[in-house]
Amino acid sequence: MSQVTMPTTHAGTDDHARVAITSAPRSIERPRIAWLNFGWVVVVAAMVLSIVGIIAIGTTEQGFATRQMVFLPVALLVAAGVACLHHRSARQVSWICYWLVIALLVFVLIKGVPQWLVTPRNGARRWISLGLIDVQPSELAKIAWVLAIASWLRFRRNHRHLRGLLVPFLLTLLPIGLILLEPDLGMAMLFIPTLLAMLVVAGARLKHMMAIVLLGLVVAPLAYPVLRPHQKARIDAMVAQVMGDDRYADDIGFQGLRAMTVVGSGGVEGVGVEHAEALVQFNALPEDHNDMIFAVICCRWGLLGGAMIWMLFMALSLGGLLIASMSRDPFARIVAVGISTMIFLQMLINTGMTIGLFPITGMTLPLVSYGGSSLVTTWIMIGLLLGIALRRPRPLTPPSFEFDEERS
Repeated sequence: MSQVTMPTTHAGTDDHARVAITSAPRSIERPRIAWLNFGWVVVVAAMVLSIVGIIAIGTTEQGFATRQMVFLPVALLVAAGVACLHHRSARQVSWICYWLVIALLVFVLIKGVPQWLVTPRNGARRWISLGLIDVQPSELAKIAWVLAIASWLRFRRNHRHLRGLLVPFLLTLLPIGLILLEPDLGMAMLFIPTLLAMLVVAGARLKHMMAIVLLGLVVAPLAYPVLRPHQKARIDAMVAQVMGDDRYADDIGFQGLRAMTVVGSGGVEGVGVEHAEALVQFNALPEDHNDMIFAVICCRWGLLGGAMIWMLFMALSLGGLLIASMSRDPFARIVAVGISTMIFLQMLINTGMTIGLFPITGMTLPLVSYGGSSLVTTWIMIGLLLGIALRRPRPLTPPSFEFDEERS
């Protein structure tokens, strides 16, 4: 066995040896694959949600379900490829991905782009048509943004000082502003709460977090005047609906009212496939295969079906948080929390708007709603979580955070 020899040619040998030892890397990782991990809980929950989604989409129109069945194997292959890569590879390309996605978000807003490439739908410019699949840059932005923020926050000095928090907020406001211009209010709502969760796990100071939250509470009402007319109308319709006022029932509040009717028709145990198909068609629920798929699930499988969807998302999100808690890598830990939070928030907003708790924002239900772009990007997130769970290095002295040349 080879041995390390210490210099003995001059005085102060012990001091030099001590310096050599203390200046060594803080952790010596023993790479290994941890096959038994919480990543499989996340994968199983995501797989069940995807299958339930295909069945529910088939309740509305079989053609959509068939296409979703084609998208799912593609999504699984992409997720498997992502899981095979070490999360350090994601860290190395995080900034490239972030600025590439920003460029795509700007691209869809350019009015001179041919309509066969960027086709406005319902007044929104969100998709780039690539023939067999439409790519939604805002979906890709969720992944690239999480990676970029985690790459910044992995350094202790970048979040322990108030000035260090300015960069992640600027990196967050940029995609939010571009997404709001599409417009896509629902997608934009995901970023700030997710950023706060990532800051918490990164170890930002509590006083800084409280100051940011209070500032947000003060500024949030000021954003109402700058909302677009249809966004204000949806908020007004939601408030009126809660107050029992049906003046918007045949206008901007039609979709929300129909969704609640379809949800209520399912009862506790649901009405079955044939009655569900008839009820969905009779009520003429807009976007029943997409934004309102949760209403279809509650109609077909009842309150129990809706609760099952919630439990599966809870298992997925908690599994992601447990993966984060067991990771020794600061970047991986922050990424896992960011992904778990974003998926759960998207589910919360979608189901909330379906039952009238939130205004209709055009938010899809991850893994369940129809859409190849959404399905693939969500499975990429699942692949990242599984990849982090599979690689749990055992450092001899695990650092809480990475340090660069400037120590804090």
